[in-house]
Amino acid sequence: MASARSDGVLFDVDGTLVDTTYLHTVAWWEAFRQLDHAVPMALIHRSIGMGSDRLLDHLLGPERDRAEDDRLRDAHDRLFLGYAERLTPLPHAADLLRACAERGLRVVLATSAAEHEVRALRAALDADDVIDTVTSSADARRSKPAPDILVAALEQSGLAAERVVFVGDSVWDVAAAGRLGIPCIGLTCGGTGRAELAGAGAVEVYDDPGALLAHLAESPVLSRRRDDTDTNMNVKA
Repeated sequence: MASARSDGVLFDVDGTLVDTTYLHTVAWWEAFRQLDHAVPMALIHRSIGMGSDRLLDHLLGPERDRAEDDRLRDAHDRLFLGYAERLTPLPHAADLLRACAERGLRVVLATSAAEHEVRALRAALDADDVIDTVTSSADARRSKPAPDILVAALEQSGLAAERVVFVGDSVWDVAAAGRLGIPCIGLTCGGTGRAELAGAGAVEVYDDPGALLAHLAESPVLSRRRDDTDTNMNVKA
């Protein structure tokens, strides 16, 4: 196992690295429609980033008929996977992962997507050569905003919370990271605005992976490492 003193970057994938947020929105909208639930797309979009269990509670209420849950999930998965071969990475997503790896950072995909979705997302990214660790929904008992998937990502990669940053696109990502004291960089490419991400606690907000890549040197991805190095140098002095 790698040393807990290693540096790394945890990345959400849906809406952060691959352009899927609105595809998930449409897939859930149609799944709800098939079972006679009228849920506006705007409400669905604002829930994307939660796991399906919390999303259904949030949109249909905790007192709903849970006998429908599996049918709703199956319908969403079937509809979403209809886009699998057309999934598109967000601007310079793979370049960002490679730039992090080139700087000695371990790249971890901390996603709570199901295994079959993870395969499609990784194929779209086409960056397996620099990806160190990948999680899936099977690795977490509770979904975001609970931090379980980030805990699993840290455990599987051998990284420590105080030595990483997390990159995500939703307020649920920011909330999950905050519960572990991990700085979260927000990207607006998933459809959540800059002010809302910053208000949720994101330490920096960028438009998309390409914008973060362009400012990588001064971003928390590398500035935190410099801060840690400076502290260690001061201690040694």
